[in-house]
Amino acid sequence: MEVLTATQLQALQEFDTPTVCNAIEGFGVRAKTEGFTNPSLRLRVGMEDKPMVGYARTGMISARNPAEPKHNEVMKAYYQQYEGFALPQIAVIQDLDEQPVGSFWGDVQATVHRALGCIGALTSGGVRDIKEVEKVGFYLFSTEVLISHAHVHMVEAGSTVEICGMAVRPGDLIHADCHGAIVIPHEIAPDLAVACRQAIDAENALLSPCRKALASGCRVTAEELMGWRAEMTLRRNAIGKFGE
Repeated sequence: MEVLTATQLQALQEFDTPTVCNAIEGFGVRAKTEGFTNPSLRLRVGMEDKPMVGYARTGMISARNPAEPKHNEVMKAYYQQYEGFALPQIAVIQDLDEQPVGSFWGDVQATVHRALGCIGALTSGGVRDIKEVEKVGFYLFSTEVLISHAHVHMVEAGSTVEICGMAVRPGDLIHADCHGAIVIPHEIAPDLAVACRQAIDAENALLSPCRKALASGCRVTAEELMGWRAEMTLRRNAIGKFGE
């Protein structure tokens, strides 16, 4: 698997996740209804109004029943995923409990993960210590906010997980902001920043004349709107098609 450079990852941080989604659609590499989270995932802690961009490290947790001694080895295997990788990493943790009861994420794990080279977490479970995690400088996305850690322990490490309808494999490239999270297909990742600029340009075919009308106090007509929409569609159809 080829990975992006730090500079390429930083370039993707300049775009919100819906723009990234629009750009991915232009390549036609997957269905428009796949590859992103449903509305149950919420941003709890963000950093500098920038999206979270990095490579996934995965695990599955449970907190309903006490851990067994074998789970210590699972925890070690989970942490080992972060070793020997210099680029930003994201913890993607599936909570196996039907109703999450114990949080894996708080100021302790946020601090531990920052020391491992991890910049944030996505979980289908809960988080806590939100104010403290903000001080650590760690993104948190979750479905729940919880009080207790209960019996939380790592059940499985390094496998494919599902977070709010989005399947994630170890090493997947993730982009996430207040709208949710999306997996960026590796084969288009190097060209995605350029495609994002194309997606913005496409929308400007409609937005620019509307903004001009607003600034001048004029009303637009349905005929004008349909013409601008047609131009936007033409530009959208060109997304990801470089030099064609």
